[in-house]
Amino acid sequence: MKNTFTDFNEYFLLFPEEVQLKMEILRRVIHSQNSDLKEYMGYQMPAFKYKEKPLVYFAAYKKHIGFYPLPKAITHFENDFIERKYKFSKGAVQFPLKEDLPLDLIEKMVQFRISEINKG
Repeated sequence: MKNTFTDFNEYFLLFPEEVQLKMEILRRVIHSQNSDLKEYMGYQMPAFKYKEKPLVYFAAYKKHIGFYPLPKAITHFENDFIERKYKFSKGAVQFPLKEDLPLDLIEKMVQFRISEINKG
């Protein structure tokens, strides 16, 4: 796998078409939450900034898309992950590729992170 990516599209091209489509849906859902979000590559993953602060990251793997909304968001939404049977750790949640993305939950996590950043 290539070590450095300059943008999302370059990263997306590493994956099969159906995975690229899921990542593009994820990208659009995140963008739809606020017009001031900026894309960048962080830790070699597609990422978003809001007010120059890291908002969320995501990455594709063999069987899931890892979503990284930072630890406070993971803690806040832990019950949702348990209820929906998603694997998660202190910094990430895994969305299985064989299932639809939980767009409602992703929107809530992005909004949570935006409000965290707004609070300072």
